[in-house]
Amino acid sequence: MKLLSGNSHRPLSEAIASCLDMTLTKADVKRFLDEEVWVEIKENVRGEDVFVIQPTSYPANDNIMELLVSIDALRRASAMRITAVIPYFGYARQDRKPGPRTPISAKLLANLITTAGADRVLTMDLHAGQIQGFFDIPTDNLFAAPVLIRDIREQLMSNGKKIMVVSPDVGGVVRARAHAKRLDAPLAIIDKRREKAGISEVMNVIGDVDGYHCILVDDIVDSAGTLCNAATALKANGATGVSAYVAHGVLSGPAVERIIASELETVVITDSICATKAVANCPKIRQVSIAPLFAEAIRRINTAESVSVLFD
Repeated sequence: MKLLSGNSHRPLSEAIASCLDMTLTKADVKRFLDEEVWVEIKENVRGEDVFVIQPTSYPANDNIMELLVSIDALRRASAMRITAVIPYFGYARQDRKPGPRTPISAKLLANLITTAGADRVLTMDLHAGQIQGFFDIPTDNLFAAPVLIRDIREQLMSNGKKIMVVSPDVGGVVRARAHAKRLDAPLAIIDKRREKAGISEVMNVIGDVDGYHCILVDDIVDSAGTLCNAATALKANGATGVSAYVAHGVLSGPAVERIIASELETVVITDSICATKAVANCPKIRQVSIAPLFAEAIRRINTAESVSVLFD
């Protein structure tokens, strides 16, 4: 088995390698002056089981191209099996046609990864579960829930706080219900209406949150408008405090400034995306590592063991 890292999130790749007591495969992943991607594998990978670790976060198109070129280089170097390890799968929110003459970009990306030569895919918390079906190769979709729930128990429940899990929109109810069941906590829902992309308006809180510390659960935080508006509504309805637990911290644009100025006490995200300087320095944002989770999944794939046991 060998691990190859792109430039998207080198610290996560090194952490995964450390968990497996391995070193990353030596390779040059660089750019020419015209920004074309160049990959050269510096070790023999013939007959090896190779895992390419590359979240396709910002800059998404550059990181996707690095992933595709790396897979092609490994295929031409006669690697036995190539697994694309994509902790954050970019373009996942473009999983259907929202209107006429619009693309399904998540399906296009799945086709590109398969055509490049990947034999299987390992990812986490896909925005839409049906994206697994976009691939014609085996696809394992891990969940950050075990990592986040452990943190909730250690940071909030151990302090005796009376907690309630809250879904920030109707579409996330299944995810929030699963968290509430594991935590043996009640569930509330934010009913919101999105006027246009990137802007959300909280309409109503479904459930009695008075006297509870509310935990907002979501898969992606991008502009943070939804979480901040939800926190305001929850506090207005009597919540004693509001925290957010999110799998992927995209945090683009003014997201960090919004979180600092919001009613949110803390926003906990995983390190599926490399933190910017603003995110790393924000006192309200904290990262938890998914490196042990991915390391164990990679080990199990390599040894042909069950991956589904990691869901719990």
